[in-house]
Amino acid sequence: MKVGDSYQSVTVLESVIKQTGIYASSRKGRLSVFWGDQVFLPSAPFIYEPSHHVDILCTLLGETAPTAEEWTAQGLDKYGVIACLETADGKTEAAQVEKVSHEVATKMLGALGGTLKQVGPSLGSFSISAEMTKALLEEFKTELAGKTAKFDTDPHFWMPLTLSEGDYITLMKGKDVDEEESKKHHQRMSAMKESFDLGNMGLFGAVDVGKEACWWDYGQLKLYSANSLLLLEDSPSADLLRQFLGLDTKMADCDMEGVTVDGISYAYNTEVKSGTISKSVLASVRALEIQADGAILVNCCAKKIVAGPGSIIYNIMDDSDEGVVAKDGEVIVAVTDESGASMRLHSHMDIDGGKVWKTQLDMNEMSFEDVRNKNMDANIGEIQKKRQAKFDALSEAMGLKKARM
Repeated sequence: MKVGDSYQSVTVLESVIKQTGIYASSRKGRLSVFWGDQVFLPSAPFIYEPSHHVDILCTLLGETAPTAEEWTAQGLDKYGVIACLETADGKTEAAQVEKVSHEVATKMLGALGGTLKQVGPSLGSFSISAEMTKALLEEFKTELAGKTAKFDTDPHFWMPLTLSEGDYITLMKGKDVDEEESKKHHQRMSAMKESFDLGNMGLFGAVDVGKEACWWDYGQLKLYSANSLLLLEDSPSADLLRQFLGLDTKMADCDMEGVTVDGISYAYNTEVKSGTISKSVLASVRALEIQADGAILVNCCAKKIVAGPGSIIYNIMDDSDEGVVAKDGEVIVAVTDESGASMRLHSHMDIDGGKVWKTQLDMNEMSFEDVRNKNMDANIGEIQKKRQAKFDALSEAMGLKKARM
């Protein structure tokens, strides 16, 4: 990302903070939650007047409710969907359904009363009023104090608050949740809703980011790779991403005179003495030699780097003569603790990190969950200082310049 007159590596979270800042001014007095692995650029106005105690961002796809054919064509059966209903008094309320057919959705929403107006995929990000925040804190104070439960907003808050008991139980059955457990939870949320004073606001509303909005999800390896390599494409989405990141040139702050680079790759704040780079993205890289084809390299410093198609090498520092080798689709990441010690984690584009979260893979010393738990309370600022110092020392030892990671 371009910061002032220089280019620096940024995390997805830093990009999210930059992107969501535009919503802050119109959400005073509310708690706003944005997913840390998604960046979206709205095509609809982002300044609004809150009308509901809970509102959720979504991409409403038309002025009228979709037909069964449109529902399937737009892939609404594959997403969490926000549906807007016009009530008898002319107001608009919304409901959330998850990964269902047009027939099932129409049946569920019809049971709520009102006329179905607009429908669109949910972005998940939401804001809630101070009153709703207090109500949820009070309702779940026992679980919060004891840290004895885990609730997700969509299935445990918004769905039971906006769907009938029977339909909620049906949807949760699809998540392998016991029927009695779902029934009790729906009754609990219904009781909270009954006692909640809405005042002059609605309960649950939709905030449209626009059907032409760009939405880049980095929550899975394949999506992180695809959306990072989006820079190489010639498309409206790629143009917007480059504009968002402030990238007005394919190479900047680079010294790669002895390197063969194609006309597609992007490189910033990078120094390499020899090698070949094609169809790749590099940021804050220092190396004597690189062979990269269709790869993503970020914050890396090594004598030699070989990266095959679809590979990702992130935060790696290596002073060995053999260097770092990532085969096709391989992912190599270094995790540093507060002592300055680093451990490498390996994965692959074909591995679903969510499914193996608790499993120690053969190529790793710990499971992904164990690494998270070990570093949960780590001082990120101190770790960054130590990583930067190590990066600078290794760069200088190889006769290369320092680089801000």
